[in-house]
Amino acid sequence: MRLRFVLLLIAIPFTGLAKDPILTGADQLSAYLPSLKGKKVGMLVNQTSLIGGKSIVDSLLTLGVNIKMIFGPEHGFRANASNGAKVADEIDAKTGIPIISLYGARKKPTKKELDALDIMIFDIQDVGCRFYTNINTLRDIMEACAENGKELIILDRPNPNAYVDGPILDMKYKSGIGQFPIPITHGMTVGEFAQMVNGEGWMAGKIKCKIRVIKVKNYTHDMDYTLPVGPSPNLNTQQSVLLYPSLCLFEGTIISQGRGTQMPFTVLGAPLLKGIYPFTFTPVSIPGKSETPLHQDQACYGLDLRNYNTAAIRKAGKVHIAWMIEMYKAYPDKAKFFDRSQSKQMGNIDFLAGVAKFKEQIIAGKSEEEIRQSWEPGLSAYKKMRKKYLLYP
Repeated sequence: MRLRFVLLLIAIPFTGLAKDPILTGADQLSAYLPSLKGKKVGMLVNQTSLIGGKSIVDSLLTLGVNIKMIFGPEHGFRANASNGAKVADEIDAKTGIPIISLYGARKKPTKKELDALDIMIFDIQDVGCRFYTNINTLRDIMEACAENGKELIILDRPNPNAYVDGPILDMKYKSGIGQFPIPITHGMTVGEFAQMVNGEGWMAGKIKCKIRVIKVKNYTHDMDYTLPVGPSPNLNTQQSVLLYPSLCLFEGTIISQGRGTQMPFTVLGAPLLKGIYPFTFTPVSIPGKSETPLHQDQACYGLDLRNYNTAAIRKAGKVHIAWMIEMYKAYPDKAKFFDRSQSKQMGNIDFLAGVAKFKEQIIAGKSEEEIRQSWEPGLSAYKKMRKKYLLYP
């Protein structure tokens, strides 16, 4: 089919001005199905793992593939767990296949589990940010496969935020939301990132994983790509996906990003900004999405970015830090701006930004240009290194 729909969560992703539709790695069954025949298969997948709008698990089972185990990342296989919530092992009610959580007590499959498999598949939609945990899970599954001599097939998908920007992570701030010396937006697909993990020695003992990337067809990094399904509970619209690299930094402040509403990561606000901004929203507890949101049941005042021109961010190729500068200047109690200790949801701007200097610069009143200059020469060095691993123009 060549029909192109622009609404999120339905049908085929919009592919901009491409002459031919984008085909994800998963869509190209002929490229990997023969490798699965007669094999005991493990899959690291979630609700974004689709073939033509249908779950890849259901599709492959219909085709006779012997799927023995499903491994689930943050939010779980069905994406019904809140941000940061531990996810337990379970049996998938629809297929009867064991689901093993890799977002809880452990981060990668055991030797016993991998010994029961012949091959692994990774197929998860990423959003191209250092603090989005899918790339951590990718590295962990690569490491486990390398340690146990298993091949990993990566079904690649486009990166909706395929630009490179932000400070390079200072590894003394390594954490669950930043584990690699990369900028905020790394500018790669997961297939490309896997090649970087191998090439830069980012696994234990610099071990290398045998990977096979099924490339996205008819895709270049400068293409717009609308995700066919939300990648996580609080990235539920295309607007939220495109604003996420800029707004997630506010997790390290007293400013709400709309968790606890039906418009997360498209609004910014706090109770103390009343009288400064007219726009208002009230976070509430939403089970499975935002159970204890910041400023729960309090009216927040701030910015409504639901109609912001995100194409401008994409065209500029820059994380939008002007909002952080603006809201810090506007906030009445500046000593509390970077203090999340009074909220139910914890955050630390140093770990999100990846450097301590960012917070210091905002407090000191540095301009956006001055802040950006401080990201060099690290950012330029990363861009040069990145070129070695690119699969797409």
